[in-house]
Amino acid sequence: MEDRPLADLFEPADRARWLGLVEGVLKGADFEKRLVSRTADGLRIEPLYGCADAVAQPVRAPGPWRIAQRVDHPDLATANAQALADLEGGADALILAFAGAPGARGYGLTATTVEDLDAALKGVMLPLIALRLDAGGRGLEAASLVRALADRRGEDLSTYDLDLGIDPVGVLAATGSLGAVWSEIAPRLAETAAELEASGFQGRAFLADGRPYHEAGASEATEIGAVLATALAYLRALEAAGHDLAGARDRVAVLLTADADEFVTVAKFRAMRRLWARVEQACGLEPKPLRLHAETAWRMMTKRDPFVNILRTGMAAATAGMGGADSVAVLPYTQALGLPDAFARRVARNSQIVLIEEAHLARVCDPAAGAGGFEALTGAIAEAAWQAFQAVEAEGGVVASLSVGKLQRRIEMTREARTKAVASRREALTGASEYPNLAEKPVTVLDVPRVSAPGGPNFGSGSAVACDALPSQRLAEPYEALRDASDAYLAKTGSRPAVFLANLGPVAAFNARATFAANAFAAGGIEALSNEGFDDPAALAEAFTASGATLACICSTDAIYAERAVEAAEALTQAGAGTVYLAGKPGDLAEPLQQAGVTTFLHVGCDMQALLNAALRAAMRAPAPPRAA
Repeated sequence: MEDRPLADLFEPADRARWLGLVEGVLKGADFEKRLVSRTADGLRIEPLYGCADAVAQPVRAPGPWRIAQRVDHPDLATANAQALADLEGGADALILAFAGAPGARGYGLTATTVEDLDAALKGVMLPLIALRLDAGGRGLEAASLVRALADRRGEDLSTYDLDLGIDPVGVLAATGSLGAVWSEIAPRLAETAAELEASGFQGRAFLADGRPYHEAGASEATEIGAVLATALAYLRALEAAGHDLAGARDRVAVLLTADADEFVTVAKFRAMRRLWARVEQACGLEPKPLRLHAETAWRMMTKRDPFVNILRTGMAAATAGMGGADSVAVLPYTQALGLPDAFARRVARNSQIVLIEEAHLARVCDPAAGAGGFEALTGAIAEAAWQAFQAVEAEGGVVASLSVGKLQRRIEMTREARTKAVASRREALTGASEYPNLAEKPVTVLDVPRVSAPGGPNFGSGSAVACDALPSQRLAEPYEALRDASDAYLAKTGSRPAVFLANLGPVAAFNARATFAANAFAAGGIEALSNEGFDDPAALAEAFTASGATLACICSTDAIYAERAVEAAEALTQAGAGTVYLAGKPGDLAEPLQQAGVTTFLHVGCDMQALLNAALRAAMRAPAPPRAA
């Protein structure tokens, strides 16, 4: 009787054997195109990795990450009620998003006096939680309010787990302006740090924020490079004013964005910790754990089918936590639609509670250690980010690079490439560009008007630094604009813009391409009118006329196209179709199809946004006639 382990009965698995099997499946297709993907920085992501030796990796202190919730309601009493509900519901950190800050998304806390702040935080025992300020250009004022609040309550500032979030470089990147030149701002930052330390402050005063760069379309390496350069600018400012460098690094924290790409996000956060340790070593310091915050990415949020945002932010929170974030803030799933209600806020915090208390993702300090894919990608991102950091430094530092627009231009190039990928749906946005639901029900947000900023940046009073502001964009915005136009047409006419699917042959023949076409047109708010298929061109033309549509899309197999697509196109054109599409690539039939009336070929990789813009304009050019029952 065989008593060896089952695994011993088979040949050892190795990459060569695996590649042999893969070649059989690919049947001559290009391995690189089919199975190798690349990040926005062009870094390879292989389909298979072997085991890797764990690289010594700086990690988060033992224990779970902080669950951070935003306090961003303009009404102080409501903001207080939300903060208490969040803390009672499981959050252990608050983010005070002040009105006017880019991160407040048009809303925000309107506290301008210590009495206001005390009212917003009534009943909140600050020594028992973590607190981070997000005040944008009013960062120094917000910091003063917190100091005054501690005095008002008779509490020692050293008992607060506090991040003041002062970030003039981030404000410059996001808004294009500051209240003074950097040579005036830097000493003021050092003076603020000295005053805080004299009052017992032991937290992080300054924040190197990656959100402005990520929202503008930056790659992982560019975001980290900009953040490193920003953190270094603050260290230099403190050291130049006489601060001890070992103490100065304890006053700086970092915020990175977390998106739904699991592998890239884990690797990005691990790379950030690794590179900060490298900066510390270059400064002659023994590395200490970095205070690393995470916020789920604004640019991945969608207004359409917003429940998908729960999946996106849940994945982002998980990967940020696994990557080593000290705190994670999840944007509520309705954030892109308005100020989130109690349910959306609850979902945001509960998603993290599940990850920590039920999935136990925080039990291991570095779960990616030794995993071939994560180790390889962490190393690749770290190397690319260091080069991005060096490029900024070679331009005179982050302020100088922003001032002359060099960092903006590099981000713009990446943004343009991603914009093309989204337009062609090579980068899919579920609910927006892929699998849209034209019958989705509206979700609830709070009926709160947006608030205006209380004033410009307060970092100085001299001649202001100015540059081109980085845009804050969500990837789904172009598709959402199409859907908005469709909704307006529906409200005006009682029906949506429509396309008639000219299905040829049996269901088995046309179903795949008809489904593809219906999904594609729905991304632009265009309703697809389907049927059981046609063999007779006259019947096809009659059904098209009865549908009331002005657009038609021929759908079937290549074999049926060769036999009947040309006569179908002619019949549709004669029946009055303003625009005739064909689902798929035409091959050798392109010229005869175009002569027969086909104007556009709908296929994987085409510029879907341009196609849908043109289709929507054509469909809405004149009111559609009533459709037959």
